[in-house]
Amino acid sequence: MAGRKQMLGNSRKKKTAKIDSLIGENTEITGDIQFTGGLHIDGMVKGNIFAEAGSNSVLSLSDQGKIEGEIHVPYNIIDGTVNGNVYSSEHIELEARSRITGDVYYNLLEISGGAQVSGRLVYTPDRADEEPKPADPVIDDGYS
Repeated sequence: MAGRKQMLGNSRKKKTAKIDSLIGENTEITGDIQFTGGLHIDGMVKGNIFAEAGSNSVLSLSDQGKIEGEIHVPYNIIDGTVNGNVYSSEHIELEARSRITGDVYYNLLEISGGAQVSGRLVYTPDRADEEPKPADPVIDDGYS
């Protein structure tokens, strides 16, 4: 069993990046954020957060951090509160204190015990960073 664990542990790649930008615990930002590289949030963001699809950009939200808006970032490590949909085209980690009210669109998902999602978990291996298109309307032709 230890060999299997070691093998699985070695085959999984965790995304780590240096933090280029920091939003401190006593900081509140209102408005959308566009970034590249690493963004760590300890404070509050009221707006959407974007990073270029296909990039190595990482969003890290601490247990003190809060986001009211959508997240469109390839790599996410969430341990705080999000009120909005999350679009993670590469990898998302929901840590034990994460609280998400909204849908999570993901390619690769890790959930720690204690994490909460009030919404749908939607596996989208292709382009999880884009909003899904609405379904075609159902037309009643009277023959069914």
